[in-house]
Amino acid sequence: MRFKDRRFAGQVLAKELAAYTNRPDVVVLGLPRGGVPVAFEVAKALDAPLDVLVVRKLGVPNQEELAMGAIASGGVRIVNEYIISQMKISDEVIARVAVQEERELDRRERLYRGNRPLRDLQERTVILVDDGLATGATMWAAIMAVRKQQPAEIVIAVPVAAPETCQELKAEVNEIVCISAPSPFHSVGLWYDNFPQTTDEEVCDLLAKAAKNGEPISLGM
Repeated sequence: MRFKDRRFAGQVLAKELAAYTNRPDVVVLGLPRGGVPVAFEVAKALDAPLDVLVVRKLGVPNQEELAMGAIASGGVRIVNEYIISQMKISDEVIARVAVQEERELDRRERLYRGNRPLRDLQERTVILVDDGLATGATMWAAIMAVRKQQPAEIVIAVPVAAPETCQELKAEVNEIVCISAPSPFHSVGLWYDNFPQTTDEEVCDLLAKAAKNGEPISLGM
């Protein structure tokens, strides 16, 4: 299945998540930036609060699209030992890339969340939404960040994903909802007709719109 754009993908995804509609324990978290337009449509359809969980991929130098790991809010860091071993990436290189990405993560935290107060995710059902999963590195980091708050359930919801990534993540969460898992997969953007880079302004605008319909949560983990 192909998707017209992220908004349409979110609307399709929301239909598959209908069982979570109007549940007071449900929280929808979009992974910025591309996951937020998808998550906005999901949260709107489910009548659930929306916020962001900021994650950053640790890209291999000169091959930034290839993830050697990821970081997330709350000091979470994961690494792909296979990629690091195969490409003989040193600890110094990993640390340098991590410092750069931590700066960007902090910038986005301040921009998207500001000074909104923290709401605890303990005993909540957390739906993590992205526009797609390739290696799944950032989603792994997001899961670890949320798990630290002891939620009741973690649900992954994405329009499209690599089949092997779905299988790997399935054992780590309570449920994974994926509309399409094509093989060969190649890349997330291949399965969208319109896939421009989501901007900071768009993320902030969608979070502001969601806040008008209910109190947003905050994740100062």
